[in-house]
Amino acid sequence: MQFIKDSKTLRALVSELRRDSKVIGLAPTMGNLHAGHMQLVTQAKARCDFVISTIFVNPLQFGPSEDLDAYPRTLDADRELLKAHDCDALFAPSVEEIYGGNMEQQTTIHVPVISENYCGSSRPGHFDGVATVVCKLLNLVAPDIAFFGLKDYQQFLVIKKMVADLALPTQIAGVDTVREASGLAMSSRNGYLDKDQRDSAVAIHDSLQSTAEALRTGNKHFSALEQEAMESLRAAGLKPDYFAICHAQTLQPAKAHDTELVILAAAFVGPSRLIDNLRLNV
Repeated sequence: MQFIKDSKTLRALVSELRRDSKVIGLAPTMGNLHAGHMQLVTQAKARCDFVISTIFVNPLQFGPSEDLDAYPRTLDADRELLKAHDCDALFAPSVEEIYGGNMEQQTTIHVPVISENYCGSSRPGHFDGVATVVCKLLNLVAPDIAFFGLKDYQQFLVIKKMVADLALPTQIAGVDTVREASGLAMSSRNGYLDKDQRDSAVAIHDSLQSTAEALRTGNKHFSALEQEAMESLRAAGLKPDYFAICHAQTLQPAKAHDTELVILAAAFVGPSRLIDNLRLNV
């Protein structure tokens, strides 16, 4: 596996791959890799000739009170895991390599409407940071297909809209959430949890499943279902941020005639804010 830290070397590699007509896949991450990230690489390997993963803890998507400094950085272990999954190249740039010397004067990208509720309102500026760094990575790597986990479902839709609006020539592929045996969605932030907190966190997935079952039986009392789920999360010792039943493509509040739905959830568990979702057709 090639290990690259600078954009010049990355661009030279991409130019060589393009000359050889290789299909390039991109698996962007912030590191501290787990089986969910490896599923991005696995699916990229199945569809592409050459797979580039990136590891970059993006300061632009962290708020002032969030865990940027504490976010786990495990580059050596991550490199070994990527090698074991036959990733072809790893791009792990510094903040200076991506943003230069002045973060305060950085050009940013704002994706309107779809970025503004849920995680967008809980984490102001978060999706501007995500859209900006993803656009930079797509410009640097120029992949044919970029793979993103669907656990961050709102992020996935924000990126898809940005790519469409800016006419970027990359296909955006969603990869289903990888879960622990308990149903808890795999996340780097799960590492902050002790055993009791990890057990409590399963309530997020349980609430999604019970709400989905109610929707499948024809229950269209969306607000009541959302409130019931919030109470269920509180009863499990969690501090819910939001629990929302939405149209799966627009993220607008669900209406009775909608058939393609997504249930979005976020809750604080101990020191971690965890997100999850469940998509369904009714």
